[in-house]
Amino acid sequence: MSFRYNWRQAQALAEKTPARRNRSVDFLRAASITVVVTGHWLMAAAWLDGDQLRMGDMLEFAPWTQWLTWSFQVMPLFFMVGGYANGVSWQSARRKGLEYHLWLSTRLQRLLGPVLPLLLVWTALGVAANLAGIAPSLVRLGSQAAFIPTWFLAVYIMVVVTTPLTWRAWRRFGPGSFFVLALCAMAVDAVSFGYDLPLLRWVNYAFVWLAVHQLGYLWRARRLLGPGQALLWSATGLAVLVFLVTVAGYPVSMITVPGEAMSNSRPPSLALLCLAVFHGGLVISLETPLRRWLARPMPWTLTVLVNGRIMTLYLWHITVMILTIGTLNLLGGIGLGIQPDSGLWWATRPLWIGLLALLLLPAMALFGRFEQTSRKGAAASPPAWRSIAGALAVSGALATLALNGIWGEGIIGIRVEIVALALAGIALVYGFPRRKFAD
Repeated sequence: MSFRYNWRQAQALAEKTPARRNRSVDFLRAASITVVVTGHWLMAAAWLDGDQLRMGDMLEFAPWTQWLTWSFQVMPLFFMVGGYANGVSWQSARRKGLEYHLWLSTRLQRLLGPVLPLLLVWTALGVAANLAGIAPSLVRLGSQAAFIPTWFLAVYIMVVVTTPLTWRAWRRFGPGSFFVLALCAMAVDAVSFGYDLPLLRWVNYAFVWLAVHQLGYLWRARRLLGPGQALLWSATGLAVLVFLVTVAGYPVSMITVPGEAMSNSRPPSLALLCLAVFHGGLVISLETPLRRWLARPMPWTLTVLVNGRIMTLYLWHITVMILTIGTLNLLGGIGLGIQPDSGLWWATRPLWIGLLALLLLPAMALFGRFEQTSRKGAAASPPAWRSIAGALAVSGALATLALNGIWGEGIIGIRVEIVALALAGIALVYGFPRRKFAD
């Protein structure tokens, strides 16, 4: 489909937007994913060292870029937006008398539908690479990078599953529900660092991301967090973050740096939660002027256009980059002879990002239909236990693929059991007739 056709579709949807809708939520969802995609493309360092293709990370290659992650690590903002949206959706379902199992299947389908083509394509690529005799290390590295975006799904899926519980906690305790989770995250970091228990830190996948999700509920309760209070929250988050990095020994980078003993994102740390408060308070303080700007047709139509294929954009951007680098290498290393962190390297980054954005468009057109289909309706009331079981299966499979890639021992050269687990989970969540449910 042409861009003109897609633009007209987005324009028609934009014109039907109810006046009561908080457009800044949709804009921040689109903006945060776009920033993440740009950051990934910017931080990837691929170059030819003689005749050998090397793959690196600018965070490791040029340590000064680690400070940039304070701007580019905006996945906490996405979780906060998710909290706002899930709160609105869950309240809407309750008003309409719709039960948890139908609500849950609807939310999960929207997340997991776009995952299916990515999983099938990389399964085919892994088998083909094995038959072609490509080094397993390259398959593992490439597929691991390609599935990195799915780590967020592995966590966010479970956050969605627990929405009724977190909403109930918010209704009863208000901001206290956030502070309890934040204190738990602080305690986990303190105990794990103080007693050298690194495995304990993985508990913060629950405490940190659920706390960020609660910030979305706080945002929605405008009477509790106006622009002035939001700026105070933002300043406090920034001050504590600076303290943690400069005094308490937390890493500067808000993204995992290869080779470093500690990461702020895998597993998430108190520093990442402070970054979420910093970013969240800042954007909430700007909500009123942002909503006025989004009342204009052009920015709102663009927001609708991006959100229409937001998951496809996010899931496929690294795959497109990997395939582009591989193709350029096969063509003699065109454009790969520039030393990372050189002046020429940075001068050519806009061209590099523009090329990848252009090459991503066919993938979005081809695979975006899975996302569009998932938005048309919901499953026909599968039992909640099936959706939860499917969510657990998919989350475990995606986390494994993000950590280890798709390569595995055996005749066909892929981790068959992990792929099967993911497909079974998607079937449980997504393989039912539809019944329409609008948020």
